[in-house]
Amino acid sequence: MAKPAERAYYRFMVLFFNCMLTFGSYFCFDIPSVLQEQFQGNLTCPNSTVSSGSSNGSECVEGLGMTPQQYNLLYAIYAWTNAAVVIMAGFLIDKLGNRFGVFLFSFLTVLGSAIFALGSHFKGTEYLLPLMLTGRLLFGSGNGSLTIVQNRITAFWFKGKELALAFGLTLAFSRLGSVLNFFLTQRFESHYGMQWTLWGGTLLCVLGFLSAITVSVLDKMGMKQLGLDGTIQEESRKVRVQDIRLLSLRYWLLVLTIMFFYNGIFPFIADASKFIQDKYSGYSQKEAAYIAGAVYDSSLVLSAAVGILIDYVGLRGVFAVLCAVLTLPVFGLLAFTFVAPLVCTIWLGITYSFAAASMWPSIPLVVPQATLGTAMGLATSVQMIGIGVSNLIVGQILGTKNSDAKIPVWRWQRMMIFMLANTISCIVTSAVLNIVDHRQGGTLNRTTKRSAVQNAEVQTDTEPLVNEGEDEGEEDGVNTSSSINAS
Repeated sequence: MAKPAERAYYRFMVLFFNCMLTFGSYFCFDIPSVLQEQFQGNLTCPNSTVSSGSSNGSECVEGLGMTPQQYNLLYAIYAWTNAAVVIMAGFLIDKLGNRFGVFLFSFLTVLGSAIFALGSHFKGTEYLLPLMLTGRLLFGSGNGSLTIVQNRITAFWFKGKELALAFGLTLAFSRLGSVLNFFLTQRFESHYGMQWTLWGGTLLCVLGFLSAITVSVLDKMGMKQLGLDGTIQEESRKVRVQDIRLLSLRYWLLVLTIMFFYNGIFPFIADASKFIQDKYSGYSQKEAAYIAGAVYDSSLVLSAAVGILIDYVGLRGVFAVLCAVLTLPVFGLLAFTFVAPLVCTIWLGITYSFAAASMWPSIPLVVPQATLGTAMGLATSVQMIGIGVSNLIVGQILGTKNSDAKIPVWRWQRMMIFMLANTISCIVTSAVLNIVDHRQGGTLNRTTKRSAVQNAEVQTDTEPLVNEGEDEGEEDGVNTSSSINAS
């Protein structure tokens, strides 16, 4: 008689709670983007001119009084902390196991979001910025690392089964948190104020922490029933820091490709709502937030389908180049034309979906499986360093004054040119990646056979997920899915 852990319902129950790990944290991450006017608004306003967010720059928006530089620092500190922590986090997850990681990192998201919300109560004091930066620091320590352990859990339970679907659903749940943030946060803030809005985000992170406890229990019980608990622990003890030297040139080119692509995406989303209101006439704060959120809307709708498509088709390296090339027109239109911003954000969301489905899942195809957590952590670290630097540069470009008036269009144009420069760099690195991959066997661009997923069962924990010397029918062993996303 089959044990419960061997049945489909059990792994899908694990998947549900695993998906819920990052739902709340992704909602919290971009709350500042939706409420950018409130974060950068005036400390006080005459009652007759107070606005809860409109396109009219002459109206006063009451808020925390941050400058554009300070506001972008909230995103930069998140990215830098993430960059510093995820390297060690990936190694620790490989060494100490999923259950240790999921508990620790989900707790850090709760603690960080709580301190961030607490900081908003110190409006107009010298404590506001240090508290909010500390909150984002702790939040960043947990959220990126939580995504790594989430991907490892999904890969373990669905290897050789419904892997593409599982990773697609995991990304979709994360994107659902982002989408609901852009749809609901401004409305909630207008009724209950900024402080309660931030505390509401904290409660969603608590939901993620409860899910972490649940998935840990299910994971532990399931592994015992399958008789794998001791085996996994024994393999984890073999992981060493020196294993980083096994990472190939293709891995590093892939990491740079990811970094340059995301350098254009996340800093743009952080400022997109304000950009839309400043450049295009007639958009309220709520409407601008909806349009900015269309990047995530597209990703939510497409992530599972695109992931399954790439699992069938393969050609991950080609898709990486195409994503970068097709993203160029988006920032060009935003910089030099007045094409409807919704067209650009939907377009960006589509290329983002294909990038997430082709770039991140390529990492397990070129590194040994035993060091997957370390490799993912290192890749996330480089990505976050790039995003952090980009956020700082964007803050410098947009200026240091409060945003009670419109930021000049020429400043926004310079920001978009900076996004273009990152996208061009992404095209260069992805093109070189394809050349190197072709010379080393063409692993990333082999066409995939669906039946090859079943071969995953026979690989050992120290083998690369794709063996370059294997025939085409055996190449995509683990076929990691489509939709790993570390951001």
